[in-house]
Amino acid sequence: MGRIGGDASTRRRSVELRGIHIPHNKETAEFETVSMPVPKLIVLPMQQHVGAPCMPQVKRKQHVDVGQLVGHSDARLTADIFSPVSGTVKEIRSIHYSNGVSDEAVVIEPDGEQSIHPAIAPPEVEDFAGLVEALKHSGIVGLGGAGFPAWAKMNTDLSSIDTWLVNGAECEPYLSTDYREMIEHPDTVLEGIKACLDLSGISRSLICIEDNKPKAIELLRNMASDDPRIDVFELPARYPQGASRVILRNVTGRSVPRGGHLTDVGALLFNVTTMSEIGKYLRTGMPLTKRRLTIMGDAIANPMNLEVYVGTQISEILEYCGCAPGPRKVIVGGPMMGTTQVELDVPIVRQNCGLLAFGVNGPVVPRQTACIKCSRCIDHCPIRLSPIEIHKAYLARDVAALDRLMADLCVECGTCSYVCPSKQPLVQSTRRGRAMLRAEQRRAKGRR
Repeated sequence: MGRIGGDASTRRRSVELRGIHIPHNKETAEFETVSMPVPKLIVLPMQQHVGAPCMPQVKRKQHVDVGQLVGHSDARLTADIFSPVSGTVKEIRSIHYSNGVSDEAVVIEPDGEQSIHPAIAPPEVEDFAGLVEALKHSGIVGLGGAGFPAWAKMNTDLSSIDTWLVNGAECEPYLSTDYREMIEHPDTVLEGIKACLDLSGISRSLICIEDNKPKAIELLRNMASDDPRIDVFELPARYPQGASRVILRNVTGRSVPRGGHLTDVGALLFNVTTMSEIGKYLRTGMPLTKRRLTIMGDAIANPMNLEVYVGTQISEILEYCGCAPGPRKVIVGGPMMGTTQVELDVPIVRQNCGLLAFGVNGPVVPRQTACIKCSRCIDHCPIRLSPIEIHKAYLARDVAALDRLMADLCVECGTCSYVCPSKQPLVQSTRRGRAMLRAEQRRAKGRR
């Protein structure tokens, strides 16, 4: 686990070139963030993170302030939820998503005052255990899209960890939220990194940024020049450069064993906006209540980077940005890994980072034809899997084959489906195959 960093020649290594070059479409990259006004209604689902859902901590007709706890769970893995507005709890009801999942939600009617909860104050943190405990009350989750609670990711054995990677790659097309965080808030990015290094004793941090973001690279490299523990690692702009196992391999040369984690090979990885939110929380004590979204697509009259209150409904955001009536497709996230929405009266949650709306000139579902055995899906897979064979194993409901083909290692980046000339539903089949494999593994564990 040799040192990476130092002089400029070591700040960019030759990396594995699997993956794909795709149009970046980052026209909003130089658009300064705009703050959306307080919305008409806030809907806070109790499941906005990996782990157990929260239970509502407020009641109907109760007044709440900005930063007040409204969702909590005593489970081992969870993340508290806080009100982004002051106002009155209108109701607690079930909401239903387009994928068939239901969730309990606290609905708040804002009063426009934005009064701050009196308990909000910077946390007192003296050691790493104190930092982990403080982040339990911050609502901060992985803001690259995964939503894993930040405190839980840190709650690990640090003795073998020598590298704290900060993911600023933002390889997904259209999205520029992480880039704007690096440009607009480099101070809190570095504050978060330095606090984590100081309290953990980890010896170095590498901020990993694709080379299509030269302003961010130069800015953070100059601002971090006084701390030898921190450097910027320049990556070639190639999708899916930001996937955790891909960025680990390309920056450090290390690979995670099957069933393992990055910590097993000496690394922690946090999204750059997550790290910035940690810096802001340590400075102010205000939990995570807002989220920057990139709003784009041919149905959007005013593309922008928009800071919204967590729980704002998609329909209200689209209206604010001048979306044409009846968009043909709305995607939460990016075009490669995002989720198509059927209903628009659902809220934005804290791990969302983009909202794309397309009209008549937007994407269409391509016609599927027979596989021509070209092997492009295999050649471009960043994890070196065989997506077409996984697809066949899923259709045959062959769990043993899914296990042998290591479908569980797929990062669902969508590269295979993108390059497939026959437009086979490869990433969809792999996603379902992974679920099938996990279900069988749980059944087998229960039989033992």
